[in-house]
Amino acid sequence: MRFSCKPDISIIIATLNRARHLENAVKSVLAQSFSNWELIIVDDGSNDNTFETLDPYILRFPNIRYMKQSNRKAALARNGGIQASFGRYITFLDSDDHYLENHLETRISLIEETGDVSLLSGGFLCDETIKVKDCYQPDQLIGIRECILCGTLFGKRELFFTLEGFRDMVYAEDTDLWERASERFAVKKIADPKTYVYERAHDSITLNY
Repeated sequence: MRFSCKPDISIIIATLNRARHLENAVKSVLAQSFSNWELIIVDDGSNDNTFETLDPYILRFPNIRYMKQSNRKAALARNGGIQASFGRYITFLDSDDHYLENHLETRISLIEETGDVSLLSGGFLCDETIKVKDCYQPDQLIGIRECILCGTLFGKRELFFTLEGFRDMVYAEDTDLWERASERFAVKKIADPKTYVYERAHDSITLNY
């Protein structure tokens, strides 16, 4: 696999005790049709076999990096990945989700074709019956399609650094970043192509918040 010290895309996975899901996520990155990427996996204090699961991939692929920190929650774990990244574009992948093989290729094409757009969101496959708590009215449920999913955020490097990453929030830090980005940059929510596969694990924050 071609590897550049200046990859076009930095992919950040923040994970906590998700060893059983991680291989599927990592393999979906390795299968991408677009090859000039780096994958930064931020282990947010796991006490399962996360490192043992990832070690063969870290040893084999120089564009996969592993960072471990004490538990600081997903928002700050992603910020650690952003700080360590080198890509012109930054995107995310939740450890229980995966990409279809053309995900990165479609996203970089979309953002470069639009020119002025600095951040994309959307374009995911999911169980259409999933509902989550509305971050504005926590006693209300809304359909998953009404939400900003962190894993589908794909944006220019300078946007994330200008906004100083995600705020330290337990829930809806992705929506918060999207709203702050919308005030200062051109953003675009897309429906297609649906190349990000959203799976909700039993310990997902959207299920347990």
